Amino acid sequence: MKITKTADWREALPFEAPIIAETVMPGEPARCVTCGIASDPLPRTALWAVKHRHPHDPAGSVRLYCADHAPRVAAPTPLASPSRTVGATRPAGTARPPRAKAAARAPRTAATPKPIEKPEAVCPDCFMVVPPSGICGVCGKQVA
Repeated sequence: MKITKTADWREALPFEAPIIAETVMPGEPARCVTCGIASDPLPRTALWAVKHRHPHDPAGSVRLYCADHAPRVAAPTPLASPSRTVGATRPAGTARPPRAKAAARAPRTAATPKPIEKPEAVCPDCFMVVPPSGICGVCGKQVA
């Protein structure tokens, strides 16, 4: 059996990014996860949907938060330009980023050798594997 991904609405959401709940999952008023069931339901336009990573579900889990309890997300850091021209020089005073040293990596352990197994005895008449007793279970012949 081959397990494939299904079309799930959660796949379109980014992880750990608050989005107005009405835009991704319209419906009836709901409660904030942090406020609990003692609070009054809020309209989905006042709730934030946040997709969190889940250890057992690659699609993650979506939780609803009110404006007071919505997780704060740090501003994304600007990325360096991925394209570099050939022969470009580094500005003066900037150092090359450090490379990971080979010693810092975990040492590889040698694979344990597979034990050599004794070939199983086969009855010449029945072509059945003989048990350790040496007597064929089908015809009763002694096989050495």
